[in-house]
Amino acid sequence: MITDGVVIGLTTGVYGLSFGALGATSGFSWLNTQFLSLFLFSGASQFALVGFIGAGGGLAAALLTTWMLAARNGFYALRMAELLDLRGPKKWLAAQLTIDESTGLATSYDEPGNRSLARLGFWAAGISVYVFWNLATAIGYFAAGFIDDPLDFGVDAAIAAAFLALLWPRLKDQTARLVAGASVVLAIALVPVTPIGVPVLACSFVALAAGLWVSRKRRA
Repeated sequence: MITDGVVIGLTTGVYGLSFGALGATSGFSWLNTQFLSLFLFSGASQFALVGFIGAGGGLAAALLTTWMLAARNGFYALRMAELLDLRGPKKWLAAQLTIDESTGLATSYDEPGNRSLARLGFWAAGISVYVFWNLATAIGYFAAGFIDDPLDFGVDAAIAAAFLALLWPRLKDQTARLVAGASVVLAIALVPVTPIGVPVLACSFVALAAGLWVSRKRRA
């Protein structure tokens, strides 16, 4: 489990090289770029914020897009709060580490009798991604002058690949597969016609609708 978390952290952390390089090429100082990785710590949101401002976009649009992309973590938190059942400072730390990868690894082991493994997976993935992401941000920022385009190395697909690897084992029944399929179709349809972040949020409502349908069916 710890090994899984570290591997996920390394894979996702590599993507931080691109963010560090983007911060440097967009005119951000190293301190500002690193601050975003330390405290915002939401890859897509960070890219959106720096990309908007670096391209000369307005701050309001940048913040709105950032919020839209980060909103999915609130849905993750609803599930993780019940699973982790934390109090005090650990609860604040867990909130910072509630991301795609930590939630994905935790829920992949969230079965009766496996809750200790699920909690371990959350912390292993969350801490690993946080450490490697921030290290990669610093390296990417200072290496920007020596690399033409970090995306040429394919690191832009790292986060999506890691999350897909975590999601796949969860598609055990027909309902889960239908939700995943419907979400894919909806996202593909919305990407060309909606702002960045909207397709992700729209897909979360597919899952909510499916959950309500299953709940009503069970009560009936």
